[in-house]
Amino acid sequence: MEKKYELTDETKPLEDGRVLYRIKALMDFGDVKNGDLGGWIEREFNLSQNGDCWVGGDAKVYGNAWVSDNALVCDNAQVGGYAHVYGDARVYGNAKVGGTAHVYGHARVFGDARVCDDAWVSDSALVCDNACVYGNAHVYGDARVYSNAKVHNYAKVYGDAVIYGYAQVYGNAVICGDAVVGEMGDYTVFQNTWSSGRWFTYTKSNGMWKVGCFHGTGNELIAKAYADSEQKGKMYEKVVRLVEG
Repeated sequence: MEKKYELTDETKPLEDGRVLYRIKALMDFGDVKNGDLGGWIEREFNLSQNGDCWVGGDAKVYGNAWVSDNALVCDNAQVGGYAHVYGDARVYGNAKVGGTAHVYGHARVFGDARVCDDAWVSDSALVCDNACVYGNAHVYGDARVYSNAKVHNYAKVYGDAVIYGYAQVYGNAVICGDAVVGEMGDYTVFQNTWSSGRWFTYTKSNGMWKVGCFHGTGNELIAKAYADSEQKGKMYEKVVRLVEG
């Protein structure tokens, strides 16, 4: 296979003793021209020779991290650990991606954002500013996480949801639709202790409930629950009336 880039003799040592090598393009591809100098990688494994993927600027990719497909890592961004950046994803600015995190699709991670542990950021989601996504959290769809917000543990944020400010979305919370969360009081997570044991979420900004595959208003949730059983109806109605008044 013809290589699209090579490692040069120019090196950059890291504090942990790793040595990174600047890369140089050997052909035209994407927005890269033959002879262009790129960023820094530890070994050829870190950047696929296929597709239009590239590490540019002063960006660094090392460890067992992998950039593939048409993904771009540039500016002063860093990707390490076992992280994978692929698809048409972009990681730039001073962003860092590590652990076993996945950033893919058309996702964008930039500013001073962090994505790590086993977190996934995908589709057209944006994570920027000083936001952090970690643990086993998933951010996808057209969701945006920015400012100083944190999404972690097993939380899911998707749809057109917006998480910002100093808000933390964590545990078993599911924020979706057009929900906006800027502080802790903007959502509440409950557990169904009377039957399935599943967790469900209420978002204050749009007055919506997310219960399993269901996403709708309190009255819609009550009607659906009564259709399932009298017990479920009574319990969900009690929770909805408590929250919504």
